[in-house]
Amino acid sequence: MPVRSAALATAAGAALLLLAGPAATAAPHDARLVAESVTVDPTGRLAADGSITLSGTYRCTGGTGPVYVSSTVSQSDPSVRYGVGGTRAVCDGLEHRWVNTGTPDTVVLKPGAAHVEATLMELRPMGIVPLPSFHARHGQDVTLTAG
Repeated sequence: MPVRSAALATAAGAALLLLAGPAATAAPHDARLVAESVTVDPTGRLAADGSITLSGTYRCTGGTGPVYVSSTVSQSDPSVRYGVGGTRAVCDGLEHRWVNTGTPDTVVLKPGAAHVEATLMELRPMGIVPLPSFHARHGQDVTLTAG
């Protein structure tokens, strides 16, 4: 019996070591999630022509396709969001600024409180059609100012 117990303990230990292998390979993926981020500045600018400029920072690591920072704004109805431009991202692990400017088609935004959501998204090649892969997202209440 002692030989069987020792063999069983050895096999169990080997199985635990094999199970620990995937956790070790998952660590860089977890580190990537922490290293990738997008922020929104607390103030956006409204121009006289109705265009809006939003900004913030982002950080991302390498990807296999082009990466963009997109932004949306909502004001009176939080369930209705308007797209505001897009910026091509440089994914080198360093922090960079993003600035998006656009004019929502069907709404006139006013100075005051608004909600902005910024998304860091990659168009990852998957066969014929590139598919979106989201790196980071952040929503924040902001103040829109005239100027």
